[in-house]
Amino acid sequence: MCDKCNSWLANRGTDLPRRKFLALLGAALSIPVLARAAEKGAPPKPQNVVSPDAALERLLAGNHRYVHGTMQRHDFAADRAALAKGQNPFASILSCADSRIGPEYAFDAGRGDIFVCRIAGNFANPEMIASLEYSVGVLNSPLILVLGHQACGAVDSTIKQIKDGASFPGHIPSLTEALTPAVQAVVNQPGDLLANAIKENVVLTIQKLQTAEPILSEAVNQKKLKVVGGVYDLKTGKVELVSS
Repeated sequence: MCDKCNSWLANRGTDLPRRKFLALLGAALSIPVLARAAEKGAPPKPQNVVSPDAALERLLAGNHRYVHGTMQRHDFAADRAALAKGQNPFASILSCADSRIGPEYAFDAGRGDIFVCRIAGNFANPEMIASLEYSVGVLNSPLILVLGHQACGAVDSTIKQIKDGASFPGHIPSLTEALTPAVQAVVNQPGDLLANAIKENVVLTIQKLQTAEPILSEAVNQKKLKVVGGVYDLKTGKVELVSS
C-alpha cells in the first residue's frame, strides 16, 4: 500500500470536516471524489444515481431474474470507456468469500454497478469497514447489503469450536473469533443452530455498519445510506432479506 493510502487509513477515525475528509481521501487514492467529478460532467453510469430504496429494489429485481434464469445481457465492452474514467456503483455488498456465492451474478449486475467486499463469514472487520467507507464517502453508494448464505463453513466452524472444542490451524481462528458473538447469541435458541447463527451474524454486522463512525453512521443518519442484510439460498439462488 502506498504512503498516501497508509496516511488516509491512519487518519480515518479523526474528526475532520466532511468536505476536507473527502478531498484528502480523493487525493490519497489518486481519483476525484464524485462531487468534483460532477462539476466536470455526468457520472460514468448515470443510471446508478438512485435513492437507497430504489437501489434495494434494483438489487432484488436482479436477484429475481437470476433465480428464474432471465438474466440480462451485459455488454462489458461498451462499458469500458466510461468506467475507465471512474465508478459510481448503485450498491455495495459485504459478502462471504465462498466460491458458490457470486454477488455480481446473484443480483444480475454489470461492471461498475456494485462495489463488492468479500471475506469468509461476511463480517465487518476494520478493513471491510474502511472499504465500505470508501464506497459510501467517495463513490456515493446509497446502499450496503450484508450477504450471508446457507451452510456457511466459517459459521459452522465457529459452532464446532464453541460446542465441541474444535481447533483450527493457521489464521482460521481469527475468523471464528469474529463470528463467536453471533453463535453465542443464538446457541440456546430453538431451531437449527447453523441457520440461526448465519442470520444473527448478518444482523450483528448490519448493526455494526450502521453505527460505524464517522462516515457510515453519518450517512445513515442523513438518510443517504441504507444498510440491509440477506441470506442466499444455495439451492434456489434466492436472497431472503433479514430483519435487523
